[in-house]
Order: sequence, then C-alpha cells, then structure tokens
Amino acid sequence: MPWLSLLFGAIVGLSLGLTGGGGAIFAVPMLVYGLGMGTREAVGISLASVGVTSFVGFLGRWRTGQVEIRTGLLFAIAGMVGAPVGSWLAGLIPETLLLTLFAFLMLFVAYRMWSKAVTESRVATASCPVVNPDEDGPSCRRDENGNLLLTSRCARLLLLVGLLTGVLSGLFGVGGGFVIVPALVLFSGMAIHHAIGSSLLVITLVSISGVASHLYAGRVIPLEITTWFVAGGVGGMIVGTQISRRLSGPTLQKGFAVAILAVAAFVLYRTHFMK
Repeated sequence: MPWLSLLFGAIVGLSLGLTGGGGAIFAVPMLVYGLGMGTREAVGISLASVGVTSFVGFLGRWRTGQVEIRTGLLFAIAGMVGAPVGSWLAGLIPETLLLTLFAFLMLFVAYRMWSKAVTESRVATASCPVVNPDEDGPSCRRDENGNLLLTSRCARLLLLVGLLTGVLSGLFGVGGGFVIVPALVLFSGMAIHHAIGSSLLVITLVSISGVASHLYAGRVIPLEITTWFVAGGVGGMIVGTQISRRLSGPTLQKGFAVAILAVAAFVLYRTHFMK
C-alpha cells in the first residue's frame, strides 16, 4: 500500500510539474480504483496532497520569476469561495453519479487541452495585445511591458473563472489547474510558463479551502496514505518541472489530453460495466 501511494502521488506531482494543472484529475481515479478508497475519502486525500505538492512547485517557480502574484491571488480568492460550495454539492450527489460526472468533466478537459495545443501558436501571437485600455477589445489586456491592465471588466472575468475553479475543486477533489492554466493564457494573455507558476499558487490556496470544507463536513483524511501520496507528489513535481523546461507546450498538452481521455474511459467502464 505505501509504495503504491508513493507511485500514484509521483504521477500526480509529475503532471503538476509538467503542466501546472491536470495532475490532480488523476488522483481520485487512482485512489478509488488503485487503492480501494471511497470516492469522498479520495477527494479529501487528493485535495490535501495536491495542495502541498503545488505549494512546493509554486516556491520553485516563484524564485525564478515565473509567478504573477496579483493575478494568481485574484483567482485564488474567488476559488476559495467556490470550494466550500463544491464540497457541499459533493455530499448531495450519489457516488456513481459523481464518478460519471467526473469522467465527463475529464472528456471536456481533454478536448479543451488538445484544442489549445493545436492553436497555441496562434494564441501566443495574439495573447499580449498592446492597446489603449479605453478601447473595445478583449476583457483583459497588457501594456507594452507585458503587465496586466487590471480593469474592472478584467477583474470580473477572472473572479468568475476563479469561482468556477473553486467549485470544481471542492466537488471533484481536483486543484483546478486544468481550468486555470488555459484561462490565464486565453483571458489574461499570460505566457504559458508564467501561467503554470501562477496556477500552482492558486491550486495551493484553493486546496486549503477545499480541505477545510472537507474536514468541517465531518469527513476523514487518512494521514498515512496522504503522507505517502504527498511524498511521491513532491518528488514527481521536481522531476516534472525539470522536464517541462525541455519540452514544448503543445507536445505536453497533447500527450496530457490523451492520458486524460484514457482515464475518463476507464472510469466510465469501471462505473457502469464492472459492477
């Protein structure tokens, strides 16, 4: 059991290090089907381990200047509000339905990640427009130095996406990075490596809110399994961060989309055809 928890945690950490999100989406299926955990128990372990692992990754990228603190905190504030709502909803939904919804969420994420990888070069070209902030255009824009022009319109958009991220975090036990990274790139015009670093900050704070909500609801987070999962996650995060510096964004995203698709298919098969 410990070595399996260590391995699964390493997979989650590796994915977080590579892409700044999405790794947590593997955690619940691995805990449920690989370790035989209950779905709600797995959600708690996932939230705790992803939060600690993301914090370690955030510190590393912050030291290299790859985190936009202001934008990340804006996302995180909204996400921390949404996480308790998601945790409350999780307690109302039967486990079979929860896993089915989780699988469909993964299918959607896989589609979005693949589409983003295909169009990334075009998005990168247009992601940091230098325009007059009073003119009509994208909700969030940047000046000639690449600094975000945080208008009220831009702030409302980022808060809304952050709120959605928090709900998903509490509901499914995911950090929300698979939503945060594309949103930061597409809506705030952030460079991909900065989006990954900022995403890790958001995931850390949102996971704290999710864990608090989980414990407040009277659910248990097994300490031993969580500790092994975290240990593996930190090791995987370090390795994933090093690899990400050597691979292109589109290559990482396409490979990750295929992996998510495979996990979604497995969850649907186990939930509906192997009862």
